[in-house]
Amino acid sequence: MTPLLGGWTSTMLRLDDSSGGLSVLRLMTNEPWRTHGAALTTRERQVQQLLAGSPVPAPASLALDPSGEHAGHPAHLMSMLPGNVDIDQVDDGALGRLAALLVDIHATQLPGWARDYQTWAWPAKWVVPDWATMPEVWSAAFAVLSKEPPDFEPTFIHRDFHLRNVLWTGVEISGVVDWVETSRGPAWLDVAHCRTNLALRHGTATADRFAAAYVALSGREPEPYWDVMDVVGFLPPPGGQGFITDPAERVRLEEHLAVQLG
Repeated sequence: MTPLLGGWTSTMLRLDDSSGGLSVLRLMTNEPWRTHGAALTTRERQVQQLLAGSPVPAPASLALDPSGEHAGHPAHLMSMLPGNVDIDQVDDGALGRLAALLVDIHATQLPGWARDYQTWAWPAKWVVPDWATMPEVWSAAFAVLSKEPPDFEPTFIHRDFHLRNVLWTGVEISGVVDWVETSRGPAWLDVAHCRTNLALRHGTATADRFAAAYVALSGREPEPYWDVMDVVGFLPPPGGQGFITDPAERVRLEEHLAVQLG
């Protein structure tokens, strides 16, 4: 049993069995996700079963313990895919492959999949952060989100698509993981979430190259509303710290938001 790095919601363990087989065990150990662990692990199992045989390289579900009766925490056992996470794989070829993978995800038809997306930019988060250097930008973002969202074609979305959830073998993508938030919603919300994560580390110009690759492959047009929603979703809830604590990342997040607002 070997701990895997990178899980925010869960403890992720690589399991090596006596026959030489490899698998990954998700244990929902971290709050507030543990409280909802039964639904999250069950959803991940269901979607992985539905994706079996599709062009999307998702793990195969092996077993489920939604209540934690056997594992001590809500748990999902799945196959281990080859490859490694590489959050600095951002040349034009890599961004094109990332966009093509997202197009494949959005083209997936899962009859009966009816879980609607949830915003992570709750009104309680609509507070200008104390580190802001452009408070007017945040106020403008909150005004955008106070209006009704634009119409969209309901699409199968990963909902947490970014480089930390993508595996690479060399320059090729070998897998996409973390399917607990899978939803039906606007395709551009997946693009927006990946863009925000790219902007946090590499700047808006890199995020824009990814978006341009997606538009060229999918024919979909950008939807700035969803970009604004995604950025605001990174703000902390009341009384919380949030995920973005690095000063340089905060600067890049604010600059990215300013660009989305035009």
